Amino acid sequence: MKGKSTNLSKLKMTQINEIVAIQFIKGKNEKDLPEIRLYRSPDGKKGQAVYKFSKPMTITLDNFNSIHKMYLIDEEGELSTRKIDLSISDNNIKEVKSTYNWSTEKEFERFMRFAKRYANSIANY
Repeated sequence: MKGKSTNLSKLKMTQINEIVAIQFIKGKNEKDLPEIRLYRSPDGKKGQAVYKFSKPMTITLDNFNSIHKMYLIDEEGELSTRKIDLSISDNNIKEVKSTYNWSTEKEFERFMRFAKRYANSIANY
């Protein structure tokens, strides 16, 4: 019985890993793991998460003009932001910074559920 439970747990983790993703291009998961910094207002209602990708895999010089959003995808659906800044140097994408903002406690809680799922998915990466 324990063996089946272990296999089921591995199956669930595999399914979670497939569901949780960050994308700049729909259908293409970004494999570069970002540095993420959270900021909240003193009252705790408003805030932002700043994602910094040092070596983005899905954004290239050929497609960067078509990048309009960062999508945070999980089993509940998707969160997105249009706030994306690219640093280009020597004909290379050097860095991508994207900022996801929230303005209510409910939006923050939803973001944190995504963040926890994403952290769990990359822990087994």
